[in-house]
Amino acid sequence: MNTVRWGLLSTANINRRIIPAIADSQRGKVVAVASRDDETAQAYAAKWEIPHAFGSYDAMLTSDLIDAVYIGLPNHLHAEWSIRAMSKGLHVLCEKPFALSVEEVDQMIAASQRNNCVLAEAFMYRHHPQMVIAGEWAHGGRLGDICVVRSVFNFTLQIQHNIRLNPEYGGGSLWDVGVYPVSLAQFIMGGPPRWVSGFQRTGETGVDETFAGILHYAGDRIAQISSSFRTPFYTTAEVIGTQGRLTLNRPFVVLDEERKMTFHPRDGEPIEIPVPNEELYLGEVEDMHTAILDGTPSYLTLDETRDHIRTVTALYQAARTNKVIQLD
Repeated sequence: MNTVRWGLLSTANINRRIIPAIADSQRGKVVAVASRDDETAQAYAAKWEIPHAFGSYDAMLTSDLIDAVYIGLPNHLHAEWSIRAMSKGLHVLCEKPFALSVEEVDQMIAASQRNNCVLAEAFMYRHHPQMVIAGEWAHGGRLGDICVVRSVFNFTLQIQHNIRLNPEYGGGSLWDVGVYPVSLAQFIMGGPPRWVSGFQRTGETGVDETFAGILHYAGDRIAQISSSFRTPFYTTAEVIGTQGRLTLNRPFVVLDEERKMTFHPRDGEPIEIPVPNEELYLGEVEDMHTAILDGTPSYLTLDETRDHIRTVTALYQAARTNKVIQLD
């Protein structure tokens, strides 16, 4: 096999990002899409010029037409359908959040090992050169000792019946966009926090419409994260060290302008750091192809993914109980 044949599990809006990325990749192509309704699947396939359409998820998984699936289903279905796909020998790229509990993550990892399938969390921003360079600066000592990581991801959610507001489906701003700042903190700090505290503003639907958290790491290092559905769009990231700070413009989203990264040294003027212009979703797709076709370990490990979910569930527990929650 020298080409990965992809199937899309659902016609979710996020597919509009992954389809062009697979098309632009060196060793992949989208060959199928599945919906719960055949008419919807056929119309979607025609719109995106996808060769095969299926009126049920199981029909696509058992078709022998695909090698891997991209799962963009609602959050509460990620674990179930990832496991079903891997039981058919299919590799899985599962959209964030990977699952809604550590127990589900462990079941997914066990299924990947049992069926010898590549399984990865779709955190596209981690693969982009902007974030790779930021990691090199932070981990290479150019910022000195890292003291604080601050990150925000907010946008105004105007649709009252949006799936993001359904608590039974894993709704809430932290699960939806707050997971990005959590992941960034873990990446820069080199692992999960020792303890967390959190605050949430809960809407009428019962999900957090605003969330703020503090993640405490060894060496008195701190990460501050926040997310919201109630404020205008805003996202940023900042890594602060003893020798200066690094700022990243819009680290988690598709940009119309160039991605920027600026080093603010302890002494002297700010320095712009060049960032290669690469499509945001291409890196995670190429990483899957390398793992599937070449046997190379995934860049974003399942241990990291497991810690993402551990941290988010601890943050929710902290907010519900108004207590500090220990992770180690």
